[in-house]
Amino acid sequence: MTTDAESDKMMYCASCGIPENDDVKLKKCTACYLVRYCSVKCQKDHRSKHKRDCKKRAAELRDEILFKQPEISHRGDCPICCLPLPIDATKSTMMSCCSKTICNGCDYANKMRELEGKIQPKCPFCRHPLPKSEEEGNRNLMKRVEVNDPAAIRHMGGKRYGEGDYDGAFEYWTKAAGLGNAHSHYQLSVMYREGKDIEKDEKKEVYHLEKAAIGGDIFARSNLAAFEWNNGRHDRALQHWIIAAKLGDENSVDTLKDAYRKGYVRKEDFASALRAHQAAVNATKSPQREEAAAALGGFQSK
Repeated sequence: MTTDAESDKMMYCASCGIPENDDVKLKKCTACYLVRYCSVKCQKDHRSKHKRDCKKRAAELRDEILFKQPEISHRGDCPICCLPLPIDATKSTMMSCCSKTICNGCDYANKMRELEGKIQPKCPFCRHPLPKSEEEGNRNLMKRVEVNDPAAIRHMGGKRYGEGDYDGAFEYWTKAAGLGNAHSHYQLSVMYREGKDIEKDEKKEVYHLEKAAIGGDIFARSNLAAFEWNNGRHDRALQHWIIAAKLGDENSVDTLKDAYRKGYVRKEDFASALRAHQAAVNATKSPQREEAAAALGGFQSK
């Protein structure tokens, strides 16, 4: 909450003290938003006095964003049934024609409808005819890449990585991350950790992990937790694991169970994480998805 003194301070240039008027427009420090300046010169002149408070407040603002509980994981919702997609990527399929990720339940239901009606197989979302070969699928995917579809670009990065073309993968994932794809940030963090065709860089690794975690990426959140724990920042690590557990991550729940037994986690925080975790898992279930799981191999959804 802003105090009267802080509000008054924002009416003057933090360096020269000139008040804002019709001729002088003050601009906020975009790192901390604590002070305002009348010019770039005043901002530079005041830098040495402001640096410490600015850095502290910028870190606080960053943590407010970083530790805010995402509403859903980076997987998002199935665009057909509008239920959250399972964390397990084998329970959904990305369509090359429109780059939409469809849950197995909706995909299976569409296939059954086509078989019964003896009609041409089409994408359950955009109704584009399904590709008849891998080459045709790749052409469809490249069309999506050419229109800057972040999901298609991320997927193409994965293809390049699997082929051993790490430069190509880095290029695609960098572009997809710039377009807001959270999982591409995670993939970039892995590249900076492994140092495949790029120099290892822990600072950049953590930067991309944080960007991915903010976007709901559970894998990035878990890696951040491990990073913080290994560096002795246990409270921050536990916050990350709690957020991941509430998004439905089973591994984070197991970690929290162990931490609770050892006295690192309060009972009420552990109980809250368990309730939210179960709610997140239940939200991904439906009779249609259960039917698809049984038909596709008898696997029970977890």
